[in-house]
Amino acid sequence: MTFSIILFSITGLLLLLSFLKSKEKTKKALTIALKSFLNILPVMLGVIGLISLSLTLLPPSSIVKFFGQINLINTLTVAGIGSIMLIPGLIAFPLAAALLEQGAALPLVVIFITTLMMVGIMTLPMEIKFFGRNFALMRNIIGLAAALIVGVVMGVILP
Repeated sequence: MTFSIILFSITGLLLLLSFLKSKEKTKKALTIALKSFLNILPVMLGVIGLISLSLTLLPPSSIVKFFGQINLINTLTVAGIGSIMLIPGLIAFPLAAALLEQGAALPLVVIFITTLMMVGIMTLPMEIKFFGRNFALMRNIIGLAAALIVGVVMGVILP
C-alpha cells in the first residue's frame, strides 16, 4: 500500500511538472493515453470476466484431487488448469503451499504454478491483438513446454 502511494505521488508530481512545462504536450499525451485505455478496455473486461468465471468454476478445493498421483492424465489436467486460470503470484504461491500441505505431488504443483505464471489462455485474445498471433502462440507454447520440463526436473531433483 505504501509503495502504491509513493508511486502515485511521484506520477502525479511528474504529471504536474509536465503540465507546467508544456500544457499542450501534456494534454495531447493524456488524450493519447485515454484513447489507448478505451481501446483495450473491452478486451480487458472480457479477460476479467473469463478469469472470474474460471475461478468460480474451478475452486482450489476441486483442483486438489488432480494433484495426488503423478500420471499423464493428471499432468496434462494440471497443466491445462494452470494454463486457463489466471491467479496473481501473491495468491498462487500460498495456494501451492496449501496444495503441498494437503499431500499434492511436488512436480504437479510446480507444473501448475509455472503454467499459472507463464501460460495465459485467458489473456491470449488480448496478446494476439497487441503482439500478433504468431508471437502470442509461440510464447504460450514455449511457456507450456518450460513448465513441463521444470516439473519433471523438480521431480527428479526433489523426489
